[in-house]
Amino acid sequence: MAFLLKTEPNKYSFDDLQRDGETTWDGISNPQALLYLRGMKKGEQLVIYHSNIGKAAVGLAKVVSVDATDPKNPQVRIKPVKRLKAEKTLAEMRTASVFKDSILFRQFRLSVVPLTDAQYDWLTT
Repeated sequence: MAFLLKTEPNKYSFDDLQRDGETTWDGISNPQALLYLRGMKKGEQLVIYHSNIGKAAVGLAKVVSVDATDPKNPQVRIKPVKRLKAEKTLAEMRTASVFKDSILFRQFRLSVVPLTDAQYDWLTT
């Protein structure tokens, strides 16, 4: 499984993740997003999406480890993989048929969104 992680680039950008080399993805309070975080597995693929400023998928990351012993604050460590060759904007995603039924457009404020294989492939090619 793959996930799209939303972040505000003026608070923590993909460039920040690349600079840091690894980080704990936290600050999540939405119960559904927390459920997705707790269910993540080591090695799963992530797409980093800049919200508010840019509104585009910008880079790829990977889950390093998951400690879900505290269900209200799971500790998901991630590391960058690479910047996307071409950013995929929110407008492009809206018109892509693979996102037709995506939770991304039903729950706009959800900061952790599961992706189908087809959605991940579309974002990364």
